[in-house]
Amino acid sequence: METIYSKINPMLTMDYIVTEDENKLFDRKSGQIKVSDLAPLICAFANAEGGSIVIGVSDKTRRIEGINACGAEKINLFVSAPKDLCRPMPVYREEFLDVTNADGKPDRLLFLHIEASVDQLVRTSNESVYLRISDKTREMKGDDLRNLEYSKSVRHYEDELNPDATMADLDEGLLEKFREHLQAGGVSFEQILAARGFLKERKGRQLLTNAAVLLFAKNVAQFHPNCRVRFVRYDGDTAKTGANINITKDYSMDLPLPRLIDKAKEFVGAQLREFTALDRRTGKFGVVPEYPEFAWLEGIVNAVTHREYALAGSYIRVSMFDDRLEIESPGKLPNIVTVENIRSTRYARNPKISRVLTELGYVRELNEGVKRIYSDMEDLFLDDPEYKETDNTVRLTLRNNIVMRHLRKEDYVLRQVGEDVWGTLDDMERRILTFMGSHVEVTRAQVEEYIGKSHRTITTHLNNLMDLGIIKRNGNKFDPGHTYSLIIKELQG
Repeated sequence: METIYSKINPMLTMDYIVTEDENKLFDRKSGQIKVSDLAPLICAFANAEGGSIVIGVSDKTRRIEGINACGAEKINLFVSAPKDLCRPMPVYREEFLDVTNADGKPDRLLFLHIEASVDQLVRTSNESVYLRISDKTREMKGDDLRNLEYSKSVRHYEDELNPDATMADLDEGLLEKFREHLQAGGVSFEQILAARGFLKERKGRQLLTNAAVLLFAKNVAQFHPNCRVRFVRYDGDTAKTGANINITKDYSMDLPLPRLIDKAKEFVGAQLREFTALDRRTGKFGVVPEYPEFAWLEGIVNAVTHREYALAGSYIRVSMFDDRLEIESPGKLPNIVTVENIRSTRYARNPKISRVLTELGYVRELNEGVKRIYSDMEDLFLDDPEYKETDNTVRLTLRNNIVMRHLRKEDYVLRQVGEDVWGTLDDMERRILTFMGSHVEVTRAQVEEYIGKSHRTITTHLNNLMDLGIIKRNGNKFDPGHTYSLIIKELQG
């Protein structure tokens, strides 16, 4: 059976239209709706990331009613609704799709494909402003409206044309993946890109937008050197410099955005640890992740999707410390989003990039992402994620807990000592080494206080560790101020 779908947005197949929930890019309306009631929805899509309205399907029962029964006059009013009901008129295209209605008769659906308004607010005829947030159409008032007005005064960097990139610079594998996802097998790459506003003709030349290059370029660094994720792992819970620099891993990834997300997932996931520990949810011992995968991966995806790509020299930075993971993204939060409302409010700085990554399954619908970061951290009895906004960045901090920090320190010491030697030590010696692993040097008195054992007992164990070549004494043994420290090996990050 031939698949029936929108030629402008091939993702909108009949199956999608009747089975999928409404979302930030899609809404269905019955033909019985008043034409004037479309105004808030049209404005909301235009002020957000764009979207498609399908008229002729009940939004309550999802029954295919069609629009022929509405009559030619009302259908014409539907088609002209964006022009008649909105100020200024948003960019849009209408499309009719032949279908068989629920009564088995030939009929049609009407699509209104609304483009995102780049640099101006779209209002209804009564001057109200709406924004599409998840699957809801929300009226903007007060501070929310003012912040949205601020954000709309800035041109979208993703829509600017790149004078140097050509179709030959794009990754055909990524383009094919996108085409397959849209179920647009018979449509050329050029047609798909042009339909999405990624390929435009200027003075007889076809030019790609920055969004197209960021999403699909084979060598994205050639055009956008700051399109990268840098991972840095530190030994300890602070970043040191100079002679005390404590970086144990430094790795950069510069790839087109879908591949960048995949690579970051693979690489960062390999750096995180799983521990055998008591699972407080079950009361049993089991494998416990240092951080829930969804939380850190969603943090990276959000950074890739919503960062400010126009900031030269800035890149996404993922920093791993003993006690926390930090994901830092260039640019401030999009103005309608604040640290306080980030769990419930969504607004895309890069709506076209966001839309493609949503369609490819990277970006979560219905603002699920941030909410789930909170819930997944809570499920592992970890602190709430922390968002902090500076003048030029947004930082997400995920903290592990004291058990994880202790195990990470123990793991560090084990790597220094070696598993064979570690297996010969008693529990007290392991505790002494774990304590020393988080200090440059310690006195015997500090070890005694930490372990809670006598002077003689601690001295015996310290001497044994020195005999094994694991620690060293700093200073003369008769000097009451002498200290001890680990003998540090050269480790591969």
